[in-house]
Amino acid sequence: MKIKKEKNADFIVLKINGRVDTIHSTVLEKEVNQLFESGEKNLIFECGGISYISSSGLRVFLVAQKKAISVGGKLFLCNMQPAIQDIFRISGFSNLFRIFETKEEALKNQ
Repeated sequence: MKIKKEKNADFIVLKINGRVDTIHSTVLEKEVNQLFESGEKNLIFECGGISYISSSGLRVFLVAQKKAISVGGKLFLCNMQPAIQDIFRISGFSNLFRIFETKEEALKNQ
C-alpha cells in the first residue's frame, strides 16, 4: 500500500493505493494518528486506488472518523471503486461516512 499526502484548503488529502488489509492497515492507522497528533482535523481519503479492504482496514476508517469528530473535524471519502463501495454499503459503513464521487466535490462541502 502507498499513501500520498497533500494539503488542499483546510484538508489533508490521503491518496491511498493498494490493499488496506491486516498487514497494511497499521501503516494507514499510523499515518492518520500522526496527522491528528500534529493538529490536523480535516481529512479526505481518496480511495480510487484501493483494490481491497479488510475488516481491519474498515476499523482504521472508523477510528479515524471517531477521532475527526472528537476534535471537531471532518473525514470525507471520495473516488471509491464500485467493489469498495459495495463493501462499505454491505457493512453499513456507507451510512457512517460522507462519500463523494470526486475530491473536488468533497472540498466543496467543507
